[in-house]
Amino acid sequence: MARKQLVYGINDKPPLPILVLAGAQHVLTLFGATTLVPLVLGPAMGMTTAQMGAFIGCVYFGMGIATLIQTHPKLGSGLPIVQGSSFSFIPPIMTIIGAYKSMGPDVVMQYVGGSLIVGGVALSALGYGRLIGRIRKIITPVVIGPTIMAIGFSLAPTAIQFNAANYWPVSLLVVVLVFFFSLVSKNKYFNIFAVLGSIVIAYLLCLALSLAGVFAPGHAAYINLQSIIDAPWLRLNLFMPWGAPKFSGLAIGAIAAGFFCVMIESIGDYHNCSYAAGINDPTVPQINRGIGAEGMCCALSGILGSVGTTSYTENIGLIGLTGVASRYVVRAGAVILILLSLIGKLGALIATMPTPVIGGAYITLFGTIGALGIQNLMRADMGSQRNILIVGFSFLMALGLPGWVEPNQALFTGALGTTAGGMVWAVLKTPMAVAGVLAAICDNLIPGTTVERGIASGVEESQENVKRPRA
Repeated sequence: MARKQLVYGINDKPPLPILVLAGAQHVLTLFGATTLVPLVLGPAMGMTTAQMGAFIGCVYFGMGIATLIQTHPKLGSGLPIVQGSSFSFIPPIMTIIGAYKSMGPDVVMQYVGGSLIVGGVALSALGYGRLIGRIRKIITPVVIGPTIMAIGFSLAPTAIQFNAANYWPVSLLVVVLVFFFSLVSKNKYFNIFAVLGSIVIAYLLCLALSLAGVFAPGHAAYINLQSIIDAPWLRLNLFMPWGAPKFSGLAIGAIAAGFFCVMIESIGDYHNCSYAAGINDPTVPQINRGIGAEGMCCALSGILGSVGTTSYTENIGLIGLTGVASRYVVRAGAVILILLSLIGKLGALIATMPTPVIGGAYITLFGTIGALGIQNLMRADMGSQRNILIVGFSFLMALGLPGWVEPNQALFTGALGTTAGGMVWAVLKTPMAVAGVLAAICDNLIPGTTVERGIASGVEESQENVKRPRA
C-alpha cells in the first residue's frame, strides 16, 4: 500500500514557525468536534452562557493535558495522536443528566466527574496492567475496519446537515481549497498547511463579507466579533471547578459503555496512526500504554471538570493529508490548546468560526476517516467470503440499528432497569460500538485462518499458505 510521502516523520522536529502553525492546524481540526461535545451537553443540563464558556475552557484544558500524556513515549503510546472530547460519552452522560438535572448543572458535572474518575482508573489499570495488549488477536483488522468506517461515515450528518448545508458556497470553497492544497499543489508548505490554510482563507472571506454587510446577523457565515470583546482575558478556576466529584452506581454503570467504545476505537486509531506516520504497527506495550494513558486522562478530566477523552481519528486523517507525522507538532498543538483554555479571548476567537467553514473541513476529514477504515481492512483477506459477510453485516447494522434504538430508550430501561438498560441503550445507539461488538463476535466465533483475519506474521502467513490445498 502506498503512503503519502512524509514531510516530517514521527521523531522529526520542524523549525519553530512550522511547528507552531502545524500544531495550530491540529487545534483547528479538533476544536469543532471538541467544542461540539460541551455545546451538546451544556444546554441539556441547563447551563448558563457563562457556565458554557467555562465548560468549554475546561474541555480544552483537559484535552491539552491528555494529548501531552498520550504522546509521551513512556506514559502513553508515543504516537502523534491527538486526544479530544469523545462522542462515545455523550449517550452515557445524557443518561446521567436525565437522572440529576433537577439538582442543577454543577451537581450533574460532579456526578459526571465521579463516573469518569472510576471508569478512568479501571481502564488505566487494564492498560498499565498489560491486559489490553493481550486481546489484540480478538480486535483484528476485520473488527477495527468496520468500527473506523462507522466512525467516519456515521459523522456525515454532522459534517453536512448540521454544518456544511447551512451555507454551501463557503463549505464547498473549503473542500476545493483542501483538495488543491493537499493534492494538486506541489508546494511543500501548501501540502503541510492544507486544512489550516483553507480554513483561514474561508474565515477571512466570511469576516470581510460580514464587515461589508453582505452577510447579515443570523446568516450562517456571519461572524460577530462582539463575543471576543466580551470574553474575559484569563480563566483561573482549573481544578474541580464544579465542586468535589460525586459517585453513584447509575452514573458509573452508564459511563462504562463509553469506555468500551473508546477502547475499541483507540486500538484501531493506534494502528491507523502508525500507518499514516509511516511506522510499523503498534506493539503490545504501546497499546497497553496508550489505553492506560487514556484511562488516566479520563480520570484527570473528571478532576478538571471536563468530559471523557479519546484519540481523534480526524487528526490522523490530517497526518494523511499533510504528510506531517511529527509528535512534536502534536505536542505543540496540545500546548496551544492549553493556552486557549487559559486565555478566554483566544478561545472566543476560535468560537466565532462559522459552521459552514467547519463543515467544509469535516467533509474532507470525515471522509478520510471512513477511508482509513477501508484501508485497515486491506490487512485482512477481503477476497474471503467470510470477511465480506462479517464486514457487510456489522457495518450495515452500525448504520441502521442506532436510528431505531435512540428513540426507544424506555424499552431498554423498562426491561433491564435504569442502569443496565441505560448501558445497553448507550452501546446500541452508537454506530462504532455496534460495528465493533458485532464484528468482534462474528470474527471470533466464525472459523477463519490468521491470514484471513489479518493477524498472521510473515512466518505464520507462509505456514498458512503451505497448509492450503492448491487449486
